[in-house]
Amino acid sequence: MLQVSNLKVSYDRVPAISDVTLTVPDGSIVALVGGNGNGKSTTLRAVAGLNAADAGTITFNGEAIQSLPAHERVPFGLSLVPEGRRLFPRLTVRRNLELGAYTRNRDELAQGVDDMFALFPILKERESQLAGTMSGGEQQMLAIARALMTKPRLLILDEPTLGLAPVILETLSKALERLRTTTSITVLLGEQNVTFALPHADRVYVLDHGRIVWEGSPERFESEMAAEYI
Repeated sequence: MLQVSNLKVSYDRVPAISDVTLTVPDGSIVALVGGNGNGKSTTLRAVAGLNAADAGTITFNGEAIQSLPAHERVPFGLSLVPEGRRLFPRLTVRRNLELGAYTRNRDELAQGVDDMFALFPILKERESQLAGTMSGGEQQMLAIARALMTKPRLLILDEPTLGLAPVILETLSKALERLRTTTSITVLLGEQNVTFALPHADRVYVLDHGRIVWEGSPERFESEMAAEYI
């Protein structure tokens, strides 16, 4: 579904990532792991169109999209849950969800909201609450649900577990597994919490100082890289 080849992104001429190459097969969950500051968010934002690429290609379902702005990538089926969630804090839970569905018609919007309430029941309880008054875990659920309202083919998750309590991690984990078993969605997961990422991943890439330094199966990761990253 997604092929990133020799991607390079810089900030003020300072390279942030160099020659990043990765493949995300249709229907898979691919984890991009590494410590904070090694280029995970830069890579994911480049795929979503929020960071301009200095070099390299990004191909989605056979279409080169690296020159497209972010809003033109959404109709292709890409949706990003950014680090920090970026919700509309003074709008209600329901309104945040509705704003995530701007590419869908009214009937699809209503069904999408119901689907998100089924995936995250706490959002149904909070549907009239302002997003900014929710807990961090509830906000993360809302951010994921809002991204899913676009019915993406590729869901990009940037550090979804950052700062969350273990009970919330379990809820997110169950939601990921439910999405895997009930939909055809593909996921690119950027995560420094390797213990969260590994059980879900079909393939793992390790970023270090802006470069891919290892790739392989979760089983190989545990035998070859666990001492350094877990």
